[in-house]
Amino acid sequence: MTHDRLRGPAETAVRKCMRLQPNESCLIVTDHERQPVGEALYEVANERTDDASIVRYPPGDQHGEEPPAAAAAGMRAADVVLAPTKKSITHTKARSDATEAGARVATLPGITEEVFVTGLDADYTEIKRHCEDLHAEVSGAETVRVQTERGTDIVFRPGDREWREDTGIVHEPEAMSNLPAGEVFLSPETANGTFVVDGTMMPHGLLEEGHVLEFEVDDGTVTEVSDDGVREELDAAAEEVGQDAYNLAELGIGTNVGVTELVGSVLLDEKAAGTVHIAIGDDHAIGGDVEAPIHLDGIVRDPKVYVDGDEINLPSGV
Repeated sequence: MTHDRLRGPAETAVRKCMRLQPNESCLIVTDHERQPVGEALYEVANERTDDASIVRYPPGDQHGEEPPAAAAAGMRAADVVLAPTKKSITHTKARSDATEAGARVATLPGITEEVFVTGLDADYTEIKRHCEDLHAEVSGAETVRVQTERGTDIVFRPGDREWREDTGIVHEPEAMSNLPAGEVFLSPETANGTFVVDGTMMPHGLLEEGHVLEFEVDDGTVTEVSDDGVREELDAAAEEVGQDAYNLAELGIGTNVGVTELVGSVLLDEKAAGTVHIAIGDDHAIGGDVEAPIHLDGIVRDPKVYVDGDEINLPSGV
């Protein structure tokens, strides 16, 4: 029997966020290290429908690695998929194939029991409203500039690519979200400038005060990385896909006002209102054209965001 404290967030995920119906199939995709969260979701799903199942496999080595073939096939066949895993499968062919087949998918990459309890204790109606308001601000922008006092100054050009909303409300076929949720994001056509991560980024987790990671971007490619640990992860991915591992993959803006402090979980911290996150690597699952076995997000605190030269108001958070 699942620990009682996981019951509430599991019900929020299955009943409210996914709105699983009795006549639908539901697949829980998890791994050995996230089994308690996976089992909590399965128990609630199993009470809601007779067609609930769970598949568990060893954790992958990198974010963005494909899950086993059997799990991928199950995802394509399900109406609802929830994926609490140590390594993210958000930006995988398995996930995109599942949504294209009509599944409603929520991934919970890097989820811990603490983040599960904290992050699902949120007003997702309010989060959706903040997403919609912010989406209206950025849609149609020719340029988006992000600046911080710590040295970030980078300009993104969306081109023809669309901004997306991660509201946590996954009620329609082919819809997809992270849980916990709360961001508006884009895979830009190109970007140029410098960004300085001073929040959370793997493999470090939450950075200590004064510890920052600096990146130079030229025409949509990360050309300089100040940190050895991040560079090693990118170099490992580059052995498989070459320069695509250094693709500037994403600009995201957090909208979850319930996240009041960064805790070291990328999944939760990137949703914090009052932050932006910038990712490197795979973007094919979010509107881009690069497939890579890595997707590294770095959270930037206290940004100013300018849309076509005008500063916009961000939801208030950390």
